[in-house]
Amino acid sequence: MRAQPGHRRGSRGPLTDEHAASLERRPQSLVITLLGSYVHPEKRTVWSGGLVKLLAELGFSAGAARAALVRLTRRDLLERVRDGRLVHYRLTGRAAALLDEGDRRIFSLGRDARDAEAWTILWHAAPEERRLERGRLARRLRFLGFGSVQDGVWVSPHDYEREAAGLLEELGLARYAAVLVGRPAGGSDFAAFVDRAWDVEQLTRRYRAFVTAFGRYATSRRNGLDDRKAFLVRTRLVHDFRQFPFLDPGLPEDLVPTRGQRARAVDLFHELYGSLAEPANRHFDATIVPPRRRSA
Repeated sequence: MRAQPGHRRGSRGPLTDEHAASLERRPQSLVITLLGSYVHPEKRTVWSGGLVKLLAELGFSAGAARAALVRLTRRDLLERVRDGRLVHYRLTGRAAALLDEGDRRIFSLGRDARDAEAWTILWHAAPEERRLERGRLARRLRFLGFGSVQDGVWVSPHDYEREAAGLLEELGLARYAAVLVGRPAGGSDFAAFVDRAWDVEQLTRRYRAFVTAFGRYATSRRNGLDDRKAFLVRTRLVHDFRQFPFLDPGLPEDLVPTRGQRARAVDLFHELYGSLAEPANRHFDATIVPPRRRSA
């Protein structure tokens, strides 16, 4: 067993339906989905007015959209670039690194389900004055597929020693935490343990809802969506699928029995992500062109 030194304290439990829904409604999160889907890894700037228009198509007011862009800039996820009277945004290095990590998790989800041979346990006691970093730690651990067993104790069924230790260093929490990697003891009931750390029933419901929501757009029944509709469907597809790494530890079906719903959702995501790419990208590119360039 390998260990890193440290201490302890609270984090939140498993993501609830209500919490997941609130994540999905946040315009900041949707901006990251847009730029991750249509700009990353290209290092280009995007006209702010175009982003506001696209967010309006997705249900957000201009005020909420502009406030989201400002907040993302303050969080060092977007960089503001002026071009005369126009304002543009581009992804920062920090945002690009997070999107790279996210892409690995999203596009491998359900495709590399592995047995739990090495478990990572992260235990922390970050003090109350570090609650902001504690919250960021919880979000990043969920995205890596960690589950919360109890207050301040997170587990993953994979060897994430490097990722967990790096995250603690990045957030300045290494002195308050310990990371251990070990192998399961023989005869342990890991199905019961998994059910405690991750809400498998909730995960199954969410996969089923995803298939219900997007199944009608499968290639054979798409009925030739126009560019705008393809953009709306594909963006929502990616945005909704982005939530699953928070909920799914990436274990095989015998330990995370979703009754086939995960496999259906994963196949549907990959099919639509590819088949809707061309028209969706056309709509994105046309909308982010500033008026003076559009008329030139």
